[in-house]
Amino acid sequence: MEHIPTTWYLLLAAILFSIGAGGVLIRRNTLVIFMCVEMMMNAANLTFVAFAREFGSTTGQVFVFMVMTVAAVEVAIGLAILVELYRHVKSVNIDSFDSLKG
Repeated sequence: MEHIPTTWYLLLAAILFSIGAGGVLIRRNTLVIFMCVEMMMNAANLTFVAFAREFGSTTGQVFVFMVMTVAAVEVAIGLAILVELYRHVKSVNIDSFDSLKG
């Protein structure tokens, strides 16, 4: 079985991270922004796993487990806040959330 070079994994992770960063900067829908942040976290996870495989260590996989835990908490808390804001504003457009301004 042929070994896939680590460079390909890193290139895929860079593409995924760039798409996620572009989505966070361009899109205005908060659900899409959450998905783009998750895509960026998964790109970082792919990088951790690629380097763990390259160096024969399990440390990268432990970091992936921690990042997945943080991502799950972020989704739970973020969606709870989003639902509460939707009840008050009746929109998921990020430009309509001006009630948090000081």
